Amino acid sequence: MASVGLKNINKYYGDYHATRDVSFTIEDGEFVVFVGPSGCGKSTVLRLIAGLEEITDGELYFDDDLVNNMPPAKRGIGMVFQSYALYPHMTVADNIGFGLKLAKIPKAEREARVLETAKILQLDHLLDRKPSDMSGGQRQRVAIGRAIVRNPRVFLFDEPLSNLDASLRVQMRLEIGRLHRELKATMIYVTHDQVEAMTLADRIVVLEAGQVRQIGSPMELYEHPANKFVAGFIGSPKMNFLDATLAPKDGGNTTLLLANGQGTHVDIAVPGLDQDACKDTTSTVTLGIRPEHCSIGPADATGGITGTIRDVEKLGSDTFVYIDVACAAEPITARLQENTPASVGDQVTLKIDTDKCYAFDEAGESLQTRPA
Repeated sequence: MASVGLKNINKYYGDYHATRDVSFTIEDGEFVVFVGPSGCGKSTVLRLIAGLEEITDGELYFDDDLVNNMPPAKRGIGMVFQSYALYPHMTVADNIGFGLKLAKIPKAEREARVLETAKILQLDHLLDRKPSDMSGGQRQRVAIGRAIVRNPRVFLFDEPLSNLDASLRVQMRLEIGRLHRELKATMIYVTHDQVEAMTLADRIVVLEAGQVRQIGSPMELYEHPANKFVAGFIGSPKMNFLDATLAPKDGGNTTLLLANGQGTHVDIAVPGLDQDACKDTTSTVTLGIRPEHCSIGPADATGGITGTIRDVEKLGSDTFVYIDVACAAEPITARLQENTPASVGDQVTLKIDTDKCYAFDEAGESLQTRPA
């Protein structure tokens, strides 16, 4: 296996700047996931690593080898695409071993490697089947097997589960996680699904408009987002954002004020608020709070924000309530216990866990001191 190092990688398509000074290192054996909205550059970065696109500027290393000008076939990669791209007239065994056949690997060795790979993927009882006789999940495993059998230095996955239904996506996500643990391979995985990223990754690279916005473990990004973009992208349902103002206090401390809908304000002491950062901003800021840290009470309760329930979704173990409040452009989502009474049109008081709040300046950057 290999480490992968990107140093100030830029890619232009004519005048379009697709990736902007992308720099990070993926360690040998690490599972790294690229996430971001459509058009953010995540698949472009993957294709640059694969050699399917030419790097405009910057350096790409596999271990200590500069591979900018190395053709894809010589980089030692195994790539799994969104489309299975299996040969319909070939058996599972022939599909998995086709690349070895092209490489003129002796038949006995080829068959042994195909069988070993099929056992890893629990396909050994299906080697004589054709793709048309298999489920979508089985076909995707064959596509993964075609990559594994080549013993690549780096595995690349480009949204491999997008064509599967919800239950198969969960099953294949578990299979890919198991595969990484067994092979201890370097894997780079592209997805727009942040649930896949959170459950699979050792580290996540969050991209927006061709730029890296934050890199970290799933829980680091969830608990300590560096900016509003990451805070809103990581987590399901997404983080709530409310308009607030900075309120300096005696002794140099600062809190946030939220309009409660009744002409008064709720004073929020945000944990870890960087006092120096607050001095350099205007008074307008954004308060972030995740749905699980919101609750509701009677309309006449104190210490909260008055609002009206717009929608209620009962999902069994959880109930999601969407509340219109004066200090938010979109309804606030509260994740409640299953038996919490709530109906559309109810006047309620939204209460938030003040120890779990986030604060962002006008540029969307965090106003909190992040742990070292």
